Amino acid sequence: FREWLTNKYESIEALNRAWGTVFWSMEFTGFAQIDLPDRAVTEANPSQLLDFARFSSDQVAAYNAMQCTIIRAHSAAPISHNFMGYYGEFDHFKVSQDLDIATWDSYPLGFLDIGPTTDVERHTYLRQGHPDFASFHHDLYRGCKARWWVMEQQPGPVNWADHNPAPKDGMVRLWSWEAFAHGAQGVSFFRYRQAPFAQEQFHAGLKRIDNSQSQGGLEVALIGAEKTAVPQAVTRRAKVALVFSYEALWMFEIQPQGKNWNYWRLTLEWYAAARTLGLDVDIVSEHADLSGYALVLAPSLPIISDDMIVQIKTSKAHFIFGARSGSKTQDFHVPHNLAPGPLQELIDIKITHSESLRDGIETAGGGKWWLDHVQTPLSPQNEAGTLYTQGNVSVLTTVITGPDLSALIKTSLKQDLESLPEDLRVRRRGDLTFAFNYGNAPISLPHSLTRGARLLLGDTLLEPAGVACWRES
Repeated sequence: FREWLTNKYESIEALNRAWGTVFWSMEFTGFAQIDLPDRAVTEANPSQLLDFARFSSDQVAAYNAMQCTIIRAHSAAPISHNFMGYYGEFDHFKVSQDLDIATWDSYPLGFLDIGPTTDVERHTYLRQGHPDFASFHHDLYRGCKARWWVMEQQPGPVNWADHNPAPKDGMVRLWSWEAFAHGAQGVSFFRYRQAPFAQEQFHAGLKRIDNSQSQGGLEVALIGAEKTAVPQAVTRRAKVALVFSYEALWMFEIQPQGKNWNYWRLTLEWYAAARTLGLDVDIVSEHADLSGYALVLAPSLPIISDDMIVQIKTSKAHFIFGARSGSKTQDFHVPHNLAPGPLQELIDIKITHSESLRDGIETAGGGKWWLDHVQTPLSPQNEAGTLYTQGNVSVLTTVITGPDLSALIKTSLKQDLESLPEDLRVRRRGDLTFAFNYGNAPISLPHSLTRGARLLLGDTLLEPAGVACWRES
């Protein structure tokens, strides 16, 4: 860590300025004095914590690159790595640069139970999983690498969550088809046969301990038969991009400023708001090329880079930034010109101060969690006074989700979009459209989706855990 800091800052004086160590008289006189940011009397320096998160991520990326170099010296086989759900301890975009295939472990029920979900969602989707959890991670890791798989798909009850219900009949099939709809080249399952011994005795497999086929195994066999009816198709670029930043995740974990501020939850809510309009979404890093998109969503991006500003200035897309965007510098300081920092080049708004709010307290217009107070000559775009727009940039000063956010997305795209029936999700892959019913009741597919289409899989009345696929007319 000391070597990494020396390479970054070169002088201890530069590090002291970057970390603001004059506060609490924490100045260092040499890099050898710096320890890991733990066991502090009260709390560690936030800039030190952020640098340690960056360092730790760089270590993972460097080790992964070293392993890839060793393997490639002896083999031409493609190299993969399995990522996980709601896991942010390293930058997956950087690690993926040295891989041929990104993969992840999809456990929708396990992560419903332990993830940032509400009690209502846990009860409603007890045996299905959150309707946007798996697809969010499919699109996140597809954004890391165009070639991607599900390395481990949940085949039945697992053993590691606080509570481990069994999937509704048909959900293993749905989860697998959903992965293919989002561009997966392969879906494999953990595991083939349930083990009668050791730490994961309760973790289901495609076969039971007595070697008979489980419900998950029956569904996987069905998928194998069904795949012959569905042709291969290439995943197209979506109209909507959602910016996901691992640095933002680390910064909000270091200084949440509000107990209920959760970056995973926030980004999932924004993703869901677009998906409930039937939109496909590409999840990209803050360093991605954003040309070609019609709409770019940044649920919260505390550090706005110079490159981002240049891209906005030259882009035909509309950009929507959520609360706390532009609120920090690279060194984890508040910008001298206040938030939203560099965005003030593009939109004449200044955040004078902010509040974090407990659950159950709403800002005007139904916002939650956060409220920025602004100084601006601009007129708000909504009655609540929490949305400001100038040119192709919109800034929110509170957290809105659900129908309110969907309405903003719809307006920004200037498209006549209809909200999907609750619990219905769709995804396009080439000229194929897939539909998935995450609910507990049958859903009739909207005629606007299936008009003139030729069904390849399923029916227009989608049963619970049902899957349909059709070719666009």
